Order: sequence, then C-alpha cells, then structure tokens
Amino acid sequence: MTVFGYCRCSTNENKQDINRQVRELKAAGCEEIVVEYEHGDAVIKHELAALLAQAQEGDVIMTLEISRLARSTKQLCDIIDTVKEKKLCLKVVGSITVDCTTGVLDPMSAAFCQISAVFAELELQLIRARVRSGMANAKAKGAAIGRPHTTKDDIPAVFYKHYPAYIAGNMNKAELARICGISRKSVYKYLKVLRGELIILIINYKGERCVSPPCFFVVCSFENIIHRYIIVIS
Repeated sequence: MTVFGYCRCSTNENKQDINRQVRELKAAGCEEIVVEYEHGDAVIKHELAALLAQAQEGDVIMTLEISRLARSTKQLCDIIDTVKEKKLCLKVVGSITVDCTTGVLDPMSAAFCQISAVFAELELQLIRARVRSGMANAKAKGAAIGRPHTTKDDIPAVFYKHYPAYIAGNMNKAELARICGISRKSVYKYLKVLRGELIILIINYKGERCVSPPCFFVVCSFENIIHRYIIVIS
C-alpha cells in the first residue's frame, strides 16, 4: 500500500506557494507527493489523472481540501467513481475518509463529498463574480484592464541577436524559439510587435551588435511583406 498526497494551486510557483500543502501532507504520513498547478474547474488535471491511473488497489490518496481535487460537482463525482472502481481510499486531512477498498462506497461519505463539491464550486463562482465586478469598477474609473501591451523594449536582446538570421531565412520560428530559449508563442508575439516598424540592427560578422559595424542590416515591413536590405559600409 502506498500513501499518495495530492497538492494543487491555480497558478505557478512564482505566484502561489504550494509548500504549505506539501508540508502538511508529509506530516499526515504521505509517502509520495504529487504537485499540480491548474485551475480547480479545469476539465483535465494531468497530474491528478496520472495519479489515479498509477494508484493500485488498496492505495491511499490524501489531500487537504475537497477543492484541491475539483471545484466542480461533476468532476468530483467522476473522481469518486474512479476511487470506487479501483478500490482506493481517499482521505481529506482533518475531514472525511472515503474508503472504497472493498469496492463499496458509503452513502454518507458520497453525500458529504457531493455537498462539499457544491460549496467549492459556489465559492469559485463567487470569487469570479467579485473579480468581474472589481474589473468593471476599475474600467469605469479609467484604469487599463488586462495585460500590458508588449513593446520593442520588452523584447530580449537575444531575440534581436538572432532575428537577422531568421529574416535571412537561415532558421524558422521553431528554431528561433529554441535558440532564444523562449516559447513559440513569444516568438509570434515579438514578430507581431516588430511588424510595421522600421528596425535598424547594427551587427558585425558574428551577428552581434557593435558601435563600428561592417554593415547595417535594415528590416522594414509593408503590408505584412518583409523586405531585406543590406547596406555594406566600405
């Protein structure tokens, strides 16, 4: 028998600290901890799905709150069904134990889980309603809503370094993303920022910007068609 612990936060480790959940689950006796960063009502929670698939008959899955498993009544019912089918034991620390190791689900335990899921789902809807209300209020006061627009100043230097090679056709978007250490989504975003702009990149023979270059690499765009010019300085 293995005792697993499942922790979940809605956003990544840079915004939410999941260590409290890890500490409390270890203190409760968990041997293996599974960590996931996903929204509570997400249809697919990859780490949780993998944990349920990995667990064997008689294993225990522990979590700190019902809402860590799901903030949807339907999703929680599906999880309970899996726990029952695989004859697992689900424990919510300091709350309820759903012991299905015999293949039988206690009606009172099922009812408690469903009621808890209803309140978890309600809490999520209330949070979202307050967020929408706050955003509408801020917008009415003239505040800018949403992520700030990306500008040329936000583009990292490494992108500018390899951008001429991309323009020259020496690499595609996937290769540009890999060599710059960024996602393809970021590549598309930076290219969109540069489109329609007149950019002068001063490069030397190594592709690095310098003060006294052997050439200028001028890139301009007209109606989404990129033209390339190389002006050799004698």
